Formats: sequence, C-alpha cells, structure tokens
Amino acid sequence: MPSVEQFPVRVFGGPTALFEYGGLRFLTDPTFDAPGDYEENGRKILTKTAPASGSPDDLGGIDVVLLSHDEHPDNLDNSGRALLADVPLTLTTPGGGERLGKGAVGLADWESVDLDRPDGGTITVTGVPAIHGPGKREEVEPITGQVVGFVLTGEGLPTVYVSGDNASLDAVKEVAERFGPVDTAILFAGAPRIPVLWDGSLLVIDSAQAAEAARILGARRVVPVHYDSWAHFTEGRDELVAAFTNAGLADRLDLD
Repeated sequence: MPSVEQFPVRVFGGPTALFEYGGLRFLTDPTFDAPGDYEENGRKILTKTAPASGSPDDLGGIDVVLLSHDEHPDNLDNSGRALLADVPLTLTTPGGGERLGKGAVGLADWESVDLDRPDGGTITVTGVPAIHGPGKREEVEPITGQVVGFVLTGEGLPTVYVSGDNASLDAVKEVAERFGPVDTAILFAGAPRIPVLWDGSLLVIDSAQAAEAARILGARRVVPVHYDSWAHFTEGRDELVAAFTNAGLADRLDLD
C-alpha cells in the first residue's frame, strides 16, 4: 500500500487528476465534457465513452494546471478550455503557451519555474521531455505535436513526476537520471492507438511499459491516468494490475 506520507490524488477519468502539493492545488489535463464524438474538418477523430467522475464545480480553487498539450481533445476538451480562464497559471508546451495566451506559460525541456508556497518557500516545476508516439521526437512532433511532462520538487516535499502523453522510455530514463528516485509518478498510460497513425503503434505507453517506467524511476507510488473513458485507449485497469503484478511492483500501484 502507498505510504501514509503520500498526498492524495483524485483521478476524474482520462488524463485528469487533482492533487494538493506544498499548499497549492494542481490539476492535470482537464477533460470534463460529456461522452461523444470529436470531429476535425468534418471527420470523427476521437470518441469519449464515459463521463468524468466529477465536474469542474467539484474542484474548488485551482492554482496551477499542468497541461501536457493543448492540441488534442482527450487532453484539453471544451470544458477544460473554459476552466483555464479561471486558473491563474497553466504550464504547458512552448507552443501551447503561445496559443493559449494569458495565464499560460510554456516550458521547454528542463526549463523551470518557481512558485511561491502559501506558508513560505517555493515549489519548482520543471518541464521534462515527452514524445507522443513512436520514434524520434523530430519525426513525431510534426504529426502529434509537442508534449511536455513535469517534475515537481520543493524543500521537504516529495518528488512528483507527471509524464504527460509520453511513449518513450528513453525520456523516462532522462527524468530518472536527473530526479530519481521519484516519490509519486502520475503516469499517462492506456496504450492508445489510432490505426492511421504509424500503423496503430503506441501513442502513449502501455501497461507493461508503465511498470517498467516505475522501475526506472524508482517510484514509491504510481498513480495511473489516461487509461479509461476514450475509445482509442486499448488497455485499462485490469491490464495495469496484471503488468505491475507480473513485474513485482503491485505494491507501488495506486488505483484508488
């Protein structure tokens, strides 16, 4: 079981999770739309299959949104965009920072911002590499766009890694080399595949890779997100449990 020292993380479905850290309240990739299809140029691109387990009204005040990328509705949907208007700070990709405008700050790899804690001190949020598909970043980004992950650190605080939509274990190794071991890893998983992209290759890690990422990071706790509520996710809770059990890491997995 996760240590009692660990802070609670509330997962709403899809990539959306809420947690308090260092006295500030963080929300990942807000997606609160009802189930339905999303279209682009008159063509269906994604289908949401289940509602979030809560609404924006349930959140209370949010200090910071950690947005892995703004270009896909399964990471930022219509209700999520509306929510950003009431959030003082959104940290995201460099391109997303430009597109979203006021209140949004883009982080390049290893670029950091310091946030004031209510009771003194700071939280450092560092942008870390993420690749949204198979292959090298320069080959992937023209198709699926920029993605950023995040590492949160602070004096007397646990180290937190938020992966974003990442399919690269090499990127995870880079994070581990700089920040490991990690106390809590919020890993985007679900093995999403879209047949027309790279012949259906993984766009984000699958369950076995999530377990391997946990090993690489030395993570004390893994909170998986991004594994349900969308039709293009091909692995869910059962596959995550099986993968972590097979890897001997079931005690690290926090699905509650």
